[in-house]
Amino acid sequence: MIRPTLVLVLLTLVKPISSLAGLPETIATIQPSVVGVGTYNRLSERPYNILGTGFVVGDGHYIATNNHVIPAILESQNNEKVIIYAGKGNAAKVYNAEIVTRNSIHDIAILKIEGLPLPALHLSSKMVREGEVYAFTGYPLGAILGLYPVTHRGIISSITPIVIPARNEAELTAKRIKQLREPYIVYQLDAVAYPGNSGSPVYDPDTGEVIAVINKVLVKSTKESMLTDPSAITYAIPIKYLRDILTKLP
Repeated sequence: MIRPTLVLVLLTLVKPISSLAGLPETIATIQPSVVGVGTYNRLSERPYNILGTGFVVGDGHYIATNNHVIPAILESQNNEKVIIYAGKGNAAKVYNAEIVTRNSIHDIAILKIEGLPLPALHLSSKMVREGEVYAFTGYPLGAILGLYPVTHRGIISSITPIVIPARNEAELTAKRIKQLREPYIVYQLDAVAYPGNSGSPVYDPDTGEVIAVINKVLVKSTKESMLTDPSAITYAIPIKYLRDILTKLP
């Protein structure tokens, strides 16, 4: 006869077969920490422009996103500023953002906002494995469909180097050589991400812990550079690179 206490112990050790069981609750927790990243230019026909996605980290004043989301040069003569959109629809608030640091190698940028802190996401330290299911939330088409975050999900289909060896001398550009000398691993997902998803957090559907940052532009110039018609494959930068940057902030 099996004792009730033993059954209780066994049940606590068994994980649910589907990680989607807690996804609706996790999305509700994640959304307040996911923000739109864009610019404001008072002289533009469209003063407010969403360029990508970001998410709150650290003490609630820092925003992580992709480096390529932030313009390389702001039009200072027109008072162009980097801004953050937090919240949904008409209830969204706009924050002025300061660029704290930019990392072109891993395509990560850190912004800082003033005022009351926003809810920050927890960065995971778990080992990611191929076949695991994850979700990501962001603004795939900017504000075209309104300022409402969208969630996608998929598995880690491959853990792969950012670059592949060149096929011939013509592909051995200075940039390619540097990347071959300093390769690093990225996650490949079988979920479709759109331009506005750049900077979206990739997270565990059960815990909400972030394991990566969605990125496509950087990888298309390296991993998929030989493709004339890139596939719908989505890549993400492992969170350890973001964590390394955060530890070096003043």
